[in-house]
Amino acid sequence: MRRAAVFLALLLCLLWTGAQALEAKMSFTEKEVEELKIDTAEAKRSSSEKEVQELKRENAALEARMSSSENDVEEVKRVNADLLARVTASDTKSTDLLTRVTASENKSTALEARMSSSEKQVQELKRENADLLARVTATENKSTAFEARMSSSEKEVLEIQTVNADRPQVAFSAGLTDAGLVGAFNIAITLKFSKVFTNIGRAYNPTTGIFTAPVKGAYFFRFNLWGNKGSAYTAVELYHNTQMKMKLYDYNDGAGFVSASNVILLELEKGDVVYIVLPSTNPIFDDLYNRIIFSGFLLFPQ
Repeated sequence: MRRAAVFLALLLCLLWTGAQALEAKMSFTEKEVEELKIDTAEAKRSSSEKEVQELKRENAALEARMSSSENDVEEVKRVNADLLARVTASDTKSTDLLTRVTASENKSTALEARMSSSEKQVQELKRENADLLARVTATENKSTAFEARMSSSEKEVLEIQTVNADRPQVAFSAGLTDAGLVGAFNIAITLKFSKVFTNIGRAYNPTTGIFTAPVKGAYFFRFNLWGNKGSAYTAVELYHNTQMKMKLYDYNDGAGFVSASNVILLELEKGDVVYIVLPSTNPIFDDLYNRIIFSGFLLFPQ
């Protein structure tokens, strides 16, 4: 029992000692905890203050940046306003430019239409010029040919003139009379064509009514008759020297008139004569209207 009591007493002492030690430890731990709390709080406060300072610095930096940003924003706004003004002016200019471009395009379209029309006119003018050139060329060719012919003709004319200069020019034409009725006579007579119109070369003699060939050659003669006496024959005869070559005659069976004419080509020697004879009993009529004509000329000498 005693042991048990002693053991219990020891146990209690141990328990109390342990409790004291525990309390001491607990007290020390609480102090540490408080100190830790204090340290922690201080540390936290110090850290917070640092963070606050840091935040303040950051806020100050942010505010500086914000201020700078606001300045930038204002600058950007000003720049934007300037850009907007410039864009507006540019839009106005663009609108004006668009209007001018549209007008220019319209003018260009009109100009293209006019150019197209002008090109067509140019093509047409080219065709006309080509046709005109062809015609001019043809005309020039014709002119060249004509000039060649003219030159040839001029040469021929010169040759003819040269030949004609070497040969006599002979031509005559004469009317019979203004007296009216001539004949009828009991004998044949040589008619004297006294109204001389032309007598180149003086080969015709109006006093005798005889043409005398001045040179040998071919001669052309024309003569006619005209009669107005009714119920009568009228006639004339052409003689070469002493030989009758042609006779004209007709019968007037009323109160009107009769007429006839002819031509002849004779080859005459120099000195040969040609004349017109009125046969006997044949009346003829001539007056100021030159109803009876005797003409002749040299075609060419031989």
